[in-house]
Amino acid sequence: MITLNPLRWGKQYESLDFNDVVHFDTGEPIARIGTVGGGIVGRDLRVAHKAREALLEVPTSELLQMCRKAAELFEKETLPVGDSQQTVDDFIHQQSASTGLPEHMCRSNMSKNSFVLSNMEQILDCLTRGLDLSILSKGYGEEGRGVTVSYQAQTPILGAILPNNSPGVHTLWLPAIPMQIGLALKPGSQEPWTPYRMVSAFIEAGVPSAAFGLYPGGHDAGGAIMAKTARSMIFGSAQTIAQHAGNPKVQPHGPGFSKILLGDDIVDDWEMFLDVMVESVLSNSGRSCINCSGIWASRHTREIAAAIAERIGPVDVRPPSDPDAQLAAFTVPAMATGTYAMVQQDLAESGVTDMTAEYGEKLIEREHCAYLRPMVVHADSPDRGVAAKEYMFPFVSVVECPQDQMLSRIGTSLIGTVITSDEKFIQDASRCVDIDRLNIGPLPTNRLNWLQPHEGNIIEFLFTNRAYQIEPMPATASV
Repeated sequence: MITLNPLRWGKQYESLDFNDVVHFDTGEPIARIGTVGGGIVGRDLRVAHKAREALLEVPTSELLQMCRKAAELFEKETLPVGDSQQTVDDFIHQQSASTGLPEHMCRSNMSKNSFVLSNMEQILDCLTRGLDLSILSKGYGEEGRGVTVSYQAQTPILGAILPNNSPGVHTLWLPAIPMQIGLALKPGSQEPWTPYRMVSAFIEAGVPSAAFGLYPGGHDAGGAIMAKTARSMIFGSAQTIAQHAGNPKVQPHGPGFSKILLGDDIVDDWEMFLDVMVESVLSNSGRSCINCSGIWASRHTREIAAAIAERIGPVDVRPPSDPDAQLAAFTVPAMATGTYAMVQQDLAESGVTDMTAEYGEKLIEREHCAYLRPMVVHADSPDRGVAAKEYMFPFVSVVECPQDQMLSRIGTSLIGTVITSDEKFIQDASRCVDIDRLNIGPLPTNRLNWLQPHEGNIIEFLFTNRAYQIEPMPATASV
């Protein structure tokens, strides 16, 4: 059984306390993780500046080459992880076994992380608007307009409290390394695999090991990272995100409430966009913040909901090794039963209809895990409570709403796909402050353009643009 030890600025630490990582379906241990408390994390963070200093010794151009090498190692090679040599297949099996994700989804998320690392140079070029990255290293430089520009790092390291539900979100912290910002990561208790393998790939590719801290542990370990780093990101529920709203030191990532809006000019031809809607709801077992949780239209909403239900309602539980598996397990059964109870409350409201009722039982309970099969719900008005809900399985509400009310009623949406040719509707959507990422046209919500920022630009989060003036010193008078 593999053992994963904490990493304290590149040095493995032999813990006194361990937690087991168990198989989601059998309950058998598949790994053990050494844990640390908040005191150890706090002590390490006192010398966090050394992580950035180690990275500043390596030119950014070389770090970008190392990112490309790390991408290849991460996706294709055997790597030292914990006390074992981990093959790619080992990684896929272990991640699937602890998270409940089907193996082909684990491979897909692995490829996503590798793609971002491979294309880091282009991604940073877009996120910085073509800024010479050496300016981030030096702190100032000439941009080419005869003006000195300066960007000041706000932290020597980026802290991150990592999730269990979707390995693809690890793409969000990867750009820190080529920007010469160290990492203090608290891995998820059920998904430690991606951060451990990724850090190993970085180190094998030549990135200084002193840039990395991996701190598995309880809430006190995560609390120490949040309290003692000047910039951190956290993944969690809506309640978790609300706790950090307005805090400039924290970048919270939670439910996306992503939506598809069908314009009046195309809604009569909604069948043309059925594939887009189904993919947006069902991909990655509905676990991502970029999955669609609401489809809004002014008419044909019952027909739309019925058509989506016909496509995804029959989806059933399959073994995680099945390439056609489309559902991930809830590794904590109480989460599934609690979620289903909330859905039942939604369905009790007048004007709400379960369009997947005819496709059998939705809650599938096993001894150590549970599943929720896909659900499509029709709401006859945005006033219905379900119109503002998001759940961690393939679930979507199809909401009937006049087009001229949509943008004022949809609420905060990480991704808004607006399918229309109506220029006024496009202009109004472009001005809507409630949509973070805006897609115009039939783009599934789960398809990201990595050359665009995701939930805030990480460059702007880690660096601040400031004034920097240079006046030449006068010549020293000769004696």
